[in-house]
Amino acid sequence: MTTNINNKPAQKPAMTLTDGALKAAIWRNEKEDGAFYSVTFSRTYKDKDGNYADAASFSGAELLRLSKLADRAYTEAHALREQRAAS
Repeated sequence: MTTNINNKPAQKPAMTLTDGALKAAIWRNEKEDGAFYSVTFSRTYKDKDGNYADAASFSGAELLRLSKLADRAYTEAHALREQRAAS
C-alpha cells in the first residue's frame, strides 16, 4: 500500500481528466461541514531512463490546452458537488 507524507493510505482522485500528456486530477476532501473538491494539474513525460514521471510545469504552447482542461475540471467538480448535495 502506498502512503503519503503523514503515513496515511494514499488517496486516489475522484476523477482524472486528460488531454494528451496533460492531466487534471479532481480530489474529494472532507471537512467538518461536508466534502469539497480540489484539482491538481500535471504533465506526464518520459525521463532520460524511459520511465514515466509527472511535472507541474507547462510550456507556453500547452497553456491554452491547460485552460480548456481547467474548464472541464471545473464543470466536473461542480457536478460532483451537486451530485453529493442531492444524495
